[in-house]
Amino acid sequence: MIVDTHAHLTLEGLREDVEGVLSRARRAGVGAVITVGIDPEDSRAAVTLAEARSGVWATVGVHPHEAARVTDAQLDDLADLARSSDRVVAWGEIGLDYFRDRSPRDAQQQRFRDQLRRARELGLPVVIHDREAHEDTLRILRDEAGEGLRGVFHCFSGDLALAREVLALGFYLSVPGTVTYPRNDRLREVVAHVPLERVLLETDCPFLAPQPKRGRTNEPAYIVHTAAEVARVRGLEVGDVARITTRACRNLFGIGEVRTNPIAYPIRRSLYLNVTDRCTNRCAFCPKHRAPVVKGHDLALDHEPTADEVLAAVEDQGGPEAWDEVVFCGFGEPLLRLDLVKRVARELRARGARRIRINTDGLASAVHRRDVPAELAGLVDAVSVSLNAPDAETYERLCRPGIPDAYPAVLTFLSRAREQIPEVTASVVAVPGLDVEACRRRAEELGVRFRVRPYNEVG
Repeated sequence: MIVDTHAHLTLEGLREDVEGVLSRARRAGVGAVITVGIDPEDSRAAVTLAEARSGVWATVGVHPHEAARVTDAQLDDLADLARSSDRVVAWGEIGLDYFRDRSPRDAQQQRFRDQLRRARELGLPVVIHDREAHEDTLRILRDEAGEGLRGVFHCFSGDLALAREVLALGFYLSVPGTVTYPRNDRLREVVAHVPLERVLLETDCPFLAPQPKRGRTNEPAYIVHTAAEVARVRGLEVGDVARITTRACRNLFGIGEVRTNPIAYPIRRSLYLNVTDRCTNRCAFCPKHRAPVVKGHDLALDHEPTADEVLAAVEDQGGPEAWDEVVFCGFGEPLLRLDLVKRVARELRARGARRIRINTDGLASAVHRRDVPAELAGLVDAVSVSLNAPDAETYERLCRPGIPDAYPAVLTFLSRAREQIPEVTASVVAVPGLDVEACRRRAEELGVRFRVRPYNEVG
């Protein structure tokens, strides 16, 4: 599913045909819509709509255009409205707009602060409107920062430097259909370089229709074009973007369907197999130790699956022949379950798998005290080994292995794998300060391929 995290279903152009709008959204794969309040009357209408229709949630708030006209009593009423309805998931849209300047700037700033404080008291995230007011918006957010203040910069329009400042505050970025506009390279650069786990999708409908629908009234169904462009920029599938941004929406707003404990999980055109949460190493740079989430998949297992469970999970995903490759790679080190890997790989091959790969730390031979690459010969097409260091001292510091003499064992595994398996790659994570070129030379000495993986990103 995709969540449209910022729509205006109560405004002209959409409110006349809400049922049709929501029906088209469901057919397009939009599972939830947040309709956003912009003043007291519109906020009440948003809540009424959300309470009447499944799949719709609401926010309450006062847009900066209305800052000079709203009263304290009206803000108190909005707080009461938020308390009274479990369909209210945020306070907003609030913030500053120095482009239109429809309210005096001092009034905008004061009402922005007033609403931030109310949202914090209610424990609600905030939806930020920031147009040509970046410096003051960030300053006020820093001033008002306190326990529980979190939110999203809706319809993000800044550059990569601003995006990083927003992320550093703990806020999310929301990407609208403008990312599809031919001249909007600045937003595409942001999408390319920020953690996708901190990105939401929105339409801001009825405004800002994406390029394929330019000139029409925007609506939630059109968010698929935004998702497709984000997927293109990040080298992912639309399903990946939908899953990752929906989990981000759930983290912030508490809505959106997410799957937990998957045994077989897709990323791009590969199907990954999550067979254990045990690992030989405890790498200092591994983000899975902070949270077991990879590209929107929560890989925390409630049990180690049997071979039959793994094979059944593959079939649930369309069977091995439906994917470009099947990869043994999950939360832990797959070759700790060597016998299971061998059995499953053998069966996957019999069922038509196009390609089978194993991602490993390269310590299986030392753990099992057997020549593991020889046992994998004929069962797998490729193996990717986490080298991660040019020498033993660096490896001990970064990878923190649980066995002695680990680095020589990795080198031996790579050498033996090159003799037994068609494609062997040594990979390193580009940890700041790591001598990547020295790692590359080490891989060349071993006669294997070399790959650099980005720091702080898995999958």
